[in-house]
Amino acid sequence: MARTKSNYKVLDYRNNVGFAKSCYSKGEVIVLIVFLRFKSLSREDVWLLLRYLFILLAGLLFFNQKAIAQEIRSRSVVVMEASTGKIMYAKNPDLRCMPASTTKLMTAIVVIENANLKDIVTVSRNAARVLPHKVGLREGDKVSIEELLNAALIGSANDAAVALAEAVAGSEETFVEMMNKKAKDIGAINTRFVNASGLPGKGQYTTAYDLAKIMAYSLKYTRLKKILGTRVVEITTENGKEIFLKNTNRLLWANDDVVGGKTGYTRWAKHCLVFAAERQQDTLVVALLGSPSRENLWREA
Repeated sequence: MARTKSNYKVLDYRNNVGFAKSCYSKGEVIVLIVFLRFKSLSREDVWLLLRYLFILLAGLLFFNQKAIAQEIRSRSVVVMEASTGKIMYAKNPDLRCMPASTTKLMTAIVVIENANLKDIVTVSRNAARVLPHKVGLREGDKVSIEELLNAALIGSANDAAVALAEAVAGSEETFVEMMNKKAKDIGAINTRFVNASGLPGKGQYTTAYDLAKIMAYSLKYTRLKKILGTRVVEITTENGKEIFLKNTNRLLWANDDVVGGKTGYTRWAKHCLVFAAERQQDTLVVALLGSPSRENLWREA
């Protein structure tokens, strides 16, 4: 069954395939057979065989990528290398989707760049009356910019987002103009905001690609990155009101590599998430929009 040639003991692949199958995987058997056949092939035949194998592997990789895309149920997904902007994976990266509360990431960027975090804000009636998700701010409450950022990013509070917009720009409308300008400056050219909270609004949209770019940009601000990665916090208004906040980003408990992110949900936008993960010197940003269920969102993330 075995023969010796040039002092090397070689398996007879024709007579020992059954043995090989019992000891090796299918892939290893193929490699073994190819290796053994090289001894009897001409140089031209070897190059033809290598060319065939290359085409075969390329096809397998292509169809495997398509299979992965079919398994992903979120409407738009991007995995991006934060430092270079290189796309590691994408599904419908430029599909316009409603951003829901991932909008608050841009709200926070504009606030960080245009306000003193220690400044005290008096909550307006307009901000206090925002629905649905809120932390219970009341008209006349006095809260620092930093505490409002905690409420907007950790607790995903819409009332806090509107209070921030009014504090920075005088009105939410003017603040939204600042948000849209910043989006364009970052390179998020397929993004348009109509409010600071992410509540449904006509003409408000983003893409997974743009959202990943916004997340990558936000990481340059140490304070913002720290807030996005905070699991729980208690904020206190100047009036003495204490508000406990738990981060809506479940990944912060499930994966130590995750350094922060922002969730979002409305009935129209479905479930959304953008987050960053670090391992050694590498930082990846993942954006998912339009996931059909919360369970599916966390599974895909």
